[in-house]
Amino acid sequence: MALDNADQQAADTPAADADAPQAPQENLAQDWGAALQEQGAVPEGSGGEMAAQWASMVDGPDGLEAGSDRLLTQNEIDGLLGFSTADTSLGSNSGIRAIADSSRVSHERLPMLEIVFDRMVRLLASSLRNFFSDNVEVTMQEVTSVRFGDYVNSIPMPTLLGVFRAEEWENLGLVTVDPDLIYAALDILLGGKRGVSVKKLDGRPFTTIEIHLVKRLIETVLGDAEAAFRPLAPVTFLVDRIETNPRFAMISRPANAAILVELRFDMEERGGKMQILLPYATIEPIRDLLLQSFMGEKLGRDPTWEGHLATEIWQSRIGVEAVLHETKLPLGRIARLEVGDTLTFEKRADSLVTLRCGDVVLTEGRVGRFDDRVAVQVTRPLRRSRTTLAAFEAEPKNHKS
Repeated sequence: MALDNADQQAADTPAADADAPQAPQENLAQDWGAALQEQGAVPEGSGGEMAAQWASMVDGPDGLEAGSDRLLTQNEIDGLLGFSTADTSLGSNSGIRAIADSSRVSHERLPMLEIVFDRMVRLLASSLRNFFSDNVEVTMQEVTSVRFGDYVNSIPMPTLLGVFRAEEWENLGLVTVDPDLIYAALDILLGGKRGVSVKKLDGRPFTTIEIHLVKRLIETVLGDAEAAFRPLAPVTFLVDRIETNPRFAMISRPANAAILVELRFDMEERGGKMQILLPYATIEPIRDLLLQSFMGEKLGRDPTWEGHLATEIWQSRIGVEAVLHETKLPLGRIARLEVGDTLTFEKRADSLVTLRCGDVVLTEGRVGRFDDRVAVQVTRPLRRSRTTLAAFEAEPKNHKS
């Protein structure tokens, strides 16, 4: 509003003033600061500071107008692009880098998935010790979400990729073995000296024996992954094939999102990385289970509540009926029944009776007498109910309205 009033005052000046000599830039900045201060747009006594700011913006270091040819410093350029070393180390992106990274996948928080892979790392510590006959330190570095196409394009060469199938989930996954881990594993399995750095054999493809040994390593890791998933959802991981070129390991569309788990293997100054990639389509069947919170080592089971429930079930009382005979009669005959009519049961004295709890038939027995009470002797084992929880929930009468 203050600038609009100043422009209005400039428009009301006579046309004859246009031929007057132009005032210096310093005087113009001071006049603007004074005008803003008179109209209350700036605090009292800050007109000089405003004039100094205007003068510094208008004039360059050599007294020239620098509004159009002012050069940016390196720090300003780094801040604009968002590629400064400090920002990168802190993991906070800005500027053009923030725009470029906006295409990254913001993965859904899956608390149980991290617990599963933590358990897999603990299992790998003993499995790999038996596999290599040496101590192996396994650490999980990170669990991130990536796009499948970006990940495949970033895989270094040479490398080995294991495509595995999740049988129960009816989908595929990918295991990538880092070149450093490949050479370290081959050196240990083939009798290399301990504590000696491994030389990379560049320029030649992997032999059949080397591929077979790496496949055994991948099968060991997937075996522990099965054990880690078993308390949550049983699954079987089977190695489908081993590829040396990422272009032949396209198990998903490039734009699809996937979970990437990065593991680090250290074996006496040797080792490398292994990455397990699971597309979101692969873990979709157990997505609801992965969204649960971790409730204990049994992955959601509460032993205290189980013991309390078992105690209450054992102390509960139920009614059991002994059915001597059942028959179907027409409604008209039932309506004609009178006092004194006799209904004949087609049963003998030694016939078995049916023991029933509600509508569920439990077993059969024989009626007798124990002291002064009528008793039933159970003659056959109890019949187990064939109704599962899934069948019970599928019944229409059990659905909540």
